[in-house]
Formats: sequence, structure tokens, C-alpha cells
Amino acid sequence: MHVLVTGAAGFIGFHTARVLLERGNTVIGLDNINDYYDVSLKQARLERLTAFPNFRFVKADLADRTAIADLFATGRPQRVVHLAAQASVRYAFDHPHSYADANLVGFLNILEGCRHNRIEHLLYASSSSVYGANTAMPFAVHQNVDHPLSLYGATKKCNELMAHSYAHLFNLPVTGLRFFTVYGPWGRPDMAIFTFTRKIIAGEPIDVFNNGQHTRDFTYIDDIVEAVVRTLDHPAEPNPTWDSANPDPATSSAPYRIYNIGNNTPVALLDFIGCIEKALGRSALKNFLPQQPGDMAATYANVDALIADIGFRPATPIQTGIDNFVAWYKTFYGTN
Repeated sequence: MHVLVTGAAGFIGFHTARVLLERGNTVIGLDNINDYYDVSLKQARLERLTAFPNFRFVKADLADRTAIADLFATGRPQRVVHLAAQASVRYAFDHPHSYADANLVGFLNILEGCRHNRIEHLLYASSSSVYGANTAMPFAVHQNVDHPLSLYGATKKCNELMAHSYAHLFNLPVTGLRFFTVYGPWGRPDMAIFTFTRKIIAGEPIDVFNNGQHTRDFTYIDDIVEAVVRTLDHPAEPNPTWDSANPDPATSSAPYRIYNIGNNTPVALLDFIGCIEKALGRSALKNFLPQQPGDMAATYANVDALIADIGFRPATPIQTGIDNFVAWYKTFYGTN
């Protein structure tokens, strides 16, 4: 099977591409290698992928319509894992147009490529951020998600709507995966675990927003990738019992599905920091601050639909995942 993985130099894209390559798939990896964060980390990920003979890398921007069309025409993928996006809730305050370019225009170009090249299944990254102002826990894919609290969350909600329209109009099987706070080795430097680890090692204080009252459904990268690959192997199908008078947002009469991928075990931010302290063997200096605009107070994933349809439940314990991250961090950055 030939698979196009966008964002192949990114955190989740790198891990996903590696697993697909290890199981024998041919992978075309797309990335623009932008400088949103440390380019050398992205290049280090790519070096490990290019060691596989069944991997080909293409450097291009999602918003470049011609480049994306050419990629589909020449690469001829059978399935697509679309993970490239402009990430982060806070970055949007100063760079809103980058979200429109990557997450809206870029996604449209991917949809068009799938439409015109008879792609068997488009799997794309959504986010727990779409739940926004919702407070009913755990978040379920059957809930309405019309009140995002960030531009990032709004673009991910738009992706789900755009995907449904293409599923309906062109019978394109599409599946959206709402990721819940992904962490682990080779992660993004703008994520909290990265910042906390670096500063605790350096003896610097860490900023703890919302006075540490956040809870997050932290999900280990191996669980994310396992769910991605399993879902890729199960193209979305129409729901024969879908009722237009009582519509289920997670399914459709079109080949469309939405799933949460979370650990189903929310962890308090202070407990998360405590796990990092334990893995490092040292205590953090904490600077308690108010909640930041756009942040959600809590996330908690209901994964019943993922279990029922795909047969998988994320389950890596938080201390195990953090221990693995810290071990990788020390090795990669040569710190003690």
C-alpha cells in the first residue's frame, strides 16, 4: 500500500510514517520544514525516515495548490494520513493567517487531491480543541462542538465540516481523529512537557497557568500511532442507521467518521509536573499564573466509539510515558 503522510517531519507524522514503513508500506512524506520550532529536530526525524528504502520525501507547502496537485499525480498514493497543520492555541494570537493558509487552504488542497485521484481513505488530524466551551465530561464524539475557544480549534472544526462535504459530494471515505494532548519522545518543543523538562534540568522556574488547576487527557504517542494505523486500515463507511431528523455529528449517511483518541484518564497539571520531577529526580520551581485566553480548563476523552469500531483503547500509564520522554530528551540533548 502506498500512503501519503503529510507533516512527516513533525511529531506525530514522523512516528506514523516510521510504523507504516516498518510494516512494509511505501510512504511519501510531505513537509515544508518551516521554522515554527527547531528545524534541526525536524531534520533529525527525517534522517531516520530516509534510512528506509520505501520512503520518499517531498518538500512542499500545503497551501501551494500546484505542488499538492503534482504530488498526488506523480506519487499516486492509495491512502492519505493528513497530519500537517499549524498547531498551538497561543501562536494564533500573533499569526492568525498562518492557520488559514495551512489548516484551511492546505486542507482544501488535500481534499481536492483525494477527490481527483480516487483515494481509498483520507485520515486527518482533528483536535480535542474543537470541544471548546463544552463542559460535559468525558467529551464524546456525539456532542455538538460549535463553540471553539481558539482559532486553532475553529480551524479543526472547519476541517471536519469540509471533510463531510467531500464525503457526501464525492463519496470520499474520510475519518477525523480528535487527538488529546499528545506527548512522548521526539515531541514538539512548544509543548508543556518539553518546556518543563528543559527548565527543571536548568534549575529555572516553570510557569504553571491556571494556578495548576488544569486537567488534561495526556495521550502517549505510541497509543496515538496505533490508533492512527488501525483506523487507516478501516476506511469510513456510511452509517445505515443515521437519522437526519436526529443527526449524530460523529457519523453520516456519507462515508464519514469522527473518533476521539485520548487516554480516557485525565491528569491534573500538578500531578503531570510531579511525574516529570520523579523522572528527573529533582523538584521544579513553580511560578503560578492565571489561566491564559483560549485555554480549556479540562479535557477528558470518551473513546467508546474507537473501541467499538476499531477495537483499540489507549492505555499507556502517564509515568511510563513521561519516563520514556525524559530518557529520550537526555539522550538527544546530551543532558543529565
